[in-house]
Amino acid sequence: MSDKNNIEKIVSRFTLIHYAFLVIALGVVFRIVQIQFISKDKISLDDIYEEQVIEPKRGSILASDGRPLAISVPSFQIRMDCVAPHDTLWEKEIDALSASLASLFKNKSAAAYKKELNKARDNKKRYYTVGNRNIGYLEMKEVEQFPIYRHGKFRGGLMLIPKNKRENPYGSLALRTIGYTNEVGEGVGIEKSFNYKLEGKQGKQYIMRQLGGKYIRVAGEDVIPAEDGYDIRTTIDIDIQEAAEKALRSQLAKSDLLEGGTAVVMEVSTGAIRAIVNMKKTKDGKFDENYNYAIGEATEPGSTLKLATLVSLIEDGYITLDTPTDGGNGEWFYNKVRFSDTRAGGYGKMTVKEAFGKSSNVCFAKLAVEHYGQSMEDEMTFVSRITSMKIGEKFGLDLDGEGYSTIYTPNDTKMWSKVSLPMMAIGYGMLITPLHTLTFYNAIANDGKMMKPYFVEDFEQDGDIKELFKPQIISGAICSKSTVNEVKKALRHVVEKGTASRYNDPRYEFSGKTGTAQIATNGRYVDADGYRRHQASFAGFFPSNKPKYSCIVVLYSAKTRQNFYGGTWATPVFKEIADNIYTTHPEWESPVRGRGVEPKDNPSVAGGMASEVKRSLEDMPVKGKPSIPGEGWISVSNSDSTTMRSQRMKIETEVMPNVKGFGLKDALYILENEGYSVSFEGRGRVSEQIPTAGDTVRFGSKVKLILKESK
Repeated sequence: MSDKNNIEKIVSRFTLIHYAFLVIALGVVFRIVQIQFISKDKISLDDIYEEQVIEPKRGSILASDGRPLAISVPSFQIRMDCVAPHDTLWEKEIDALSASLASLFKNKSAAAYKKELNKARDNKKRYYTVGNRNIGYLEMKEVEQFPIYRHGKFRGGLMLIPKNKRENPYGSLALRTIGYTNEVGEGVGIEKSFNYKLEGKQGKQYIMRQLGGKYIRVAGEDVIPAEDGYDIRTTIDIDIQEAAEKALRSQLAKSDLLEGGTAVVMEVSTGAIRAIVNMKKTKDGKFDENYNYAIGEATEPGSTLKLATLVSLIEDGYITLDTPTDGGNGEWFYNKVRFSDTRAGGYGKMTVKEAFGKSSNVCFAKLAVEHYGQSMEDEMTFVSRITSMKIGEKFGLDLDGEGYSTIYTPNDTKMWSKVSLPMMAIGYGMLITPLHTLTFYNAIANDGKMMKPYFVEDFEQDGDIKELFKPQIISGAICSKSTVNEVKKALRHVVEKGTASRYNDPRYEFSGKTGTAQIATNGRYVDADGYRRHQASFAGFFPSNKPKYSCIVVLYSAKTRQNFYGGTWATPVFKEIADNIYTTHPEWESPVRGRGVEPKDNPSVAGGMASEVKRSLEDMPVKGKPSIPGEGWISVSNSDSTTMRSQRMKIETEVMPNVKGFGLKDALYILENEGYSVSFEGRGRVSEQIPTAGDTVRFGSKVKLILKESK
């Protein structure tokens, strides 16, 4: 072949290559023009810049000593853009992703997950929820490495939505009072009533998308920080709450007849609720805090409200505790209605004090009719006396769901009858909640001063009090001091020689009144088959001479033909609660101290909440007690066994705090609340921590604690 022909072939080939590149170039230019000016899917500023919401931290709910009753821990919801992954990537890794999800959630098989995700992809779901629950931080880091998901948001379709998961460190303790809220704000308890304080306010910032799908904050744009919610310190004393719950659960478990109950402990001088337990039987036969009997169940209280009749009769000058009365043979008819006592043959003649101790319906019905039953005006005098003692007062409680009390008067022509007066005198013909009854008894214990019950002590943030709630007085005196002193004697007599005498305790004195009442259903106390529902109660206070706490216990029965008495069922619960408080709380008596002995060395004191350390040191023989801050976490050190120093603990994000010298429970709370995964070995206090204090430690990192017993 000639050189000329070779040259022509070479030129021809170059020409062909030239035109091929020209076509490709024209195609690229056309595509650029199409994307930029023609296509509806052209990139906008919204694809690059995005307004990001900054979620606030929900406040915690605390016990009276600062221990957490409800806290928020970070969690994440898995969402998926099922359209984002390329077909090749999807086909290659969908089996492995399905297996990983099945292993994580354990709610369905890998095949079921594959079918579910393929269906979502076919339906072009771009915000699909994956899994049956939110996941924790460490699980989130694991999910980010799952097949498909490891390619990120834009190639793998993974979206992790931050959520705050609410946890109760003490389980079901006071759960009904602590309550809950859902995503639309519905709920119960403190979580619901004070949601507006707990939730805080959202912040926002602008972020910009970079190459590779990463986002950074836009420089120069204002950042509106989130405002974290307030912590709410309640009046609940965890130790008293545990004692009340244990006592009530134990009693409810003793009979299949019981369908629910409540126990409430109030501080006499302030009205602060130190414990509140509500238990109702569920369908599976267990008891759970799913209904607030204490504040929401208004019923006829029965014999516990004979105390109000006794106060009225003494205050109006009609009787004294020594006034004679006659229980006869145990039954008395008034306007064709039979009033009876529990003892066969009756109690016969006795004093008012003895009649109160025996809880005689006959005597108290007779006394009411004799002194207030001569005319409608007299009846109104009795009812006015009852209402003036604020027994049915609307409290305006911290919590939603307060039940309405009802006290009828002679003017209520539809509800008042010829027997309403004697019925009211023995605790029927009115509807009040257990909390109303307790508040009345608390007023007697408080020398006549009635305090408003309350559940919240303050709102605070980072240990600083933002709003403080002080005790409130409902009535400065529901009756005279002399009447209070008389009825206190009668209440003590109930325990010494009356219906609660079997629980009298020589170690300390308590006072109170048993109560038994039938519960009306559809206007009837007894159904066609002879079945009745009862409530058994005991309300009182302790110690008798200088009351510190008042308490009410009410148990509710299912339908039965059996008898059901407050002295038998409710009083033991009251007694167990009082016993626990008496033996575990130091305010009853001064601790035993050695005389004329000074300690040679100071004790070794664990770090912890300042309030707890301060309370411990108050009753210990310490040389030169250190100055203890009022709030927050502190460490305590003995530099030379004779000098004790305290130091406020500084907690910073992603900086390992110093928990040496702390007990395990406090150390776990501090570290896990900062998002670390903690393991430990040994027993006693923390003697070593890995990483060491002050090291930079990322959220979710593992921390190991070495415990040793202090010498």
